[in-house]
Amino acid sequence: MKQIGIRFGMAGLGAAWLALSAAAAGEWPMFRGGPALTGVAAGGLEAKLALLWSFKTKEPVKSSAALVGGRVFIGSGDYSVYAVGLADGKQAWAFKTEGPVESSPLVLDGRVFIGSTDNALYALNAADGKLLWKYVTGEKIPGSPNWVKSPKGDATWILVGSYDNKLHCVDAATGQSSWVFETGNYINGTPAVAGGVTVFGGCDAILHVITLADGKETKQIEGGAYIAGSAALDGRRAYFGHMQNEFWCVDLDKGTNQWIYKDRGFPYYSSPALTKDRVIFGGRDKRLHCAERETGKPVWTFATRGKVDSSPVVCGDKVVVGSEDGRLYVVSLAAGKELWSYEIGQPIESSPAVADGKVVIGCEDGAVYCFGPERK
Repeated sequence: MKQIGIRFGMAGLGAAWLALSAAAAGEWPMFRGGPALTGVAAGGLEAKLALLWSFKTKEPVKSSAALVGGRVFIGSGDYSVYAVGLADGKQAWAFKTEGPVESSPLVLDGRVFIGSTDNALYALNAADGKLLWKYVTGEKIPGSPNWVKSPKGDATWILVGSYDNKLHCVDAATGQSSWVFETGNYINGTPAVAGGVTVFGGCDAILHVITLADGKETKQIEGGAYIAGSAALDGRRAYFGHMQNEFWCVDLDKGTNQWIYKDRGFPYYSSPALTKDRVIFGGRDKRLHCAERETGKPVWTFATRGKVDSSPVVCGDKVVVGSEDGRLYVVSLAAGKELWSYEIGQPIESSPAVADGKVVIGCEDGAVYCFGPERK
């Protein structure tokens, strides 16, 4: 595959990346917390958490939650999108789609944007769940939406990938298409956004770098294998794993590998979390991995009893992640030592949403769980 080599400006993006990388205190508005998909939550977590509530849906929950305005927004395999109270887990509303909802919601400006396997992207009123518009693609949408301001700053655009092999850019207010970029195969993950570009991979084994202003590709970077998860961006570099057992760091200016992390012969489906000096990601080798962000040198691994497709979240000095072994784990960022775990009992593919000292996660048993400080 030909690599396109047009340079784009990355200088001076450190402050912009920091603004996009960590979710605001008290909220977690989208998958991985913010547009750069860095999986970093503000604030901290107590060393020991307690189950505050659980909310039961009718089918497995693979969607990851958004936490905004005192509510939890999440999809379910029972075709529905739910809003429940963060404090008590009581249902505020439910919206029915025409297929299982694996996509994670984006909550922005009073609206909930979420995809469904019924081939549609929905915009719902966050207050009552009423449908505002529906944008139809050619195939299912398993990944989560992201957002960016239009070049003139007069509109908000929603970005979402589909199994129709296309990345769609849709006006948030109207649901009308702004532009569409076509790839060679399915897009499974969420497009990351930083520095005027969006970066994503897919089943074509290519990392695509797209200019947000016009939807034109500036680079194709051979990914080596099917990229099932989402990349995280630091402004100059993209971090992602693929299904041929490697985790990569790519220099977006040069379009080349900075380093490759390879441990045992198992794929990486989990999306990474980025701190100032580390990158943390799950593997299908049943382990959580931590490497130096600059070099890819291993720092520690943490063993679970099942595949780790759940994407970890860093909150202060702790890392939170789910596992197919049915447990939610909190481990130390410094050394990868287990600090706390909770056995739900069924596999966890959902990724944690962390805000205001609470952790919300879905499970294959069809329930959504909220953990936090033990009530006095």
